[in-house]
Amino acid sequence: MITDAPLRIVIVGHVDHGKSTFVGRLFHDTGSLPEGKFEQIKAACDRRGVPFEWAFLTDGLQAERDQNVTLDTAHICFRTPRRRYVIIDAPGHKEFLKNMVTGAASAEAALLLIDATEGVQEQTRQHANLLQWLGIKQVVVLVNKMDRCLFNADIFRRIATEYPKNLVIPISAKTGDNIASKSANMPWDTGPTALEALDTFKAAEEPANLPLRLPVQDIYRFDNRRIIAGRIESGTLRVGDRILFSPRDKLGTVKTIEGRQSVGITLSEQIFVERGQIISHEYDAPIVADAFGVKLFWLGRQNLEVGRRLKLKLVTQEIECHIESVEKVVDDSALADVTIRTKRPIAFDTYDRVAATGRFVLVDQHQICGGGVIMKGEYHDRSQNIFWTETEVSRADRERRNKHKGTVVWLTGLSASGKSTIATALERELFAMGMHTYVLDGDNIRHGLSANLGFSPEDRTENIRRVGEVARLFCDAGLVVVTAFISPYRDDRQLARSRVDEGDFVEVYVNAPLAVCEQRDKKGLYKQARAGKLTEFTGVSAPYEAPEKPEIVVNTEQHTPAECVEQILRYLKDNGRI
Repeated sequence: MITDAPLRIVIVGHVDHGKSTFVGRLFHDTGSLPEGKFEQIKAACDRRGVPFEWAFLTDGLQAERDQNVTLDTAHICFRTPRRRYVIIDAPGHKEFLKNMVTGAASAEAALLLIDATEGVQEQTRQHANLLQWLGIKQVVVLVNKMDRCLFNADIFRRIATEYPKNLVIPISAKTGDNIASKSANMPWDTGPTALEALDTFKAAEEPANLPLRLPVQDIYRFDNRRIIAGRIESGTLRVGDRILFSPRDKLGTVKTIEGRQSVGITLSEQIFVERGQIISHEYDAPIVADAFGVKLFWLGRQNLEVGRRLKLKLVTQEIECHIESVEKVVDDSALADVTIRTKRPIAFDTYDRVAATGRFVLVDQHQICGGGVIMKGEYHDRSQNIFWTETEVSRADRERRNKHKGTVVWLTGLSASGKSTIATALERELFAMGMHTYVLDGDNIRHGLSANLGFSPEDRTENIRRVGEVARLFCDAGLVVVTAFISPYRDDRQLARSRVDEGDFVEVYVNAPLAVCEQRDKKGLYKQARAGKLTEFTGVSAPYEAPEKPEIVVNTEQHTPAECVEQILRYLKDNGRI
């Protein structure tokens, strides 16, 4: 009986050790060739006046036949009475090693071919190391071209001793010995045929049996519905499921589902969702972190360097990252064990748990410069240890008593742009109107909650994450919380926005030219930064990413603080927040 899912196998080996010949012979001997294909290729060889080779059955490129090398990774399907297979025939010569890595990274098992007349070559050892590096544990070694050494058992055994932990099989792809049937030329061999060895491989777990992973591709509005679109990479999803959006850590309940694998879903709740988030079940979430260990293959024209700034793409997530450290380079090649750090935390899995969310590519100036698989990361069991405690007084109860909605008013801008001045004036006006309000100021927070943080990009991100969580609690308590922080990075502000419900976050861009801010600088911070006495100072030695679509823009060069406060109050009233 043939199983539904095919087993993916990569074939590797030194150039001219017979990979394509082996695949062609395997196709023929298992009856997997299209009807008439063998006769068609043989007749073509006769017309061209060249000897027939089994490799011609699998070669799809004229250039390959002319050069007698496999140019690129080819995916070839065949079947046995037990199951279907996808064979990834990868090139063996060094200049195409990177293509072989691309093929091997998706394989569940491997065949390593060695020419009996040449023995183990440098690239043979590289390929064996590579398979181990990629975590492919099911590897069978095929010692090919036994016909050329007259099926000598001693030659075979010398090679086999180098692979004591693997099943090693003597074969001749050209003559068919030990491919699909036992060889009469090697009575000394008591092991299985290559085909029998293939059928012993264990298939990977079906994607439907793995944890749910649904990367969000986009959000559409249709017929007053917000439809979250994406492709289910693994697991299953049902109406009524409680789902988690990582890395934003928001929960929702599935209301409707349209489609099967590429789906559109709606939620019972109105929560902030954006492209790049990964949907999972609450009890089986992906890892969320900003640093992780990977196995990387480097394709860039320039050398791989620690600290190099790149863009990382993992399913629908795209984020700036850099190489934090290089732990090991494999065989002085383009393969390495490295640690990658992203600009902010992202959601991912280790490759051995969920392959689709455990592999990535790196981009440098719009060109793919590398890719790899994530090997190290720590999963946290949120289902058994941590619960959100609901009190008997709800947010709606508080808002009814307060007579206004809980809201986060997030002021962002350069140092000395006027954020704190506007924030305290806004608080005073709201309080005078009978509103429950509080200001979270950047300097005040760093006296306590963030006293252990500096001003590096990583510390700035963590500072804003903490403030966002505190602001979320104030909002849940029904307060109008006003925050006054430089918060220079868009991603960090977006994270803060995602922690509250849609409509609860009002971003106010306090806009003032850098020259004006420097003139206002009573603390002398800009002068110190210009003199090199302050590092990582926003606007001078560190970037400020202005909001792209803030709810409000106040210009403090042209308007007084009172006029800016009036503009903010008008927005809050018009949008039903107060």
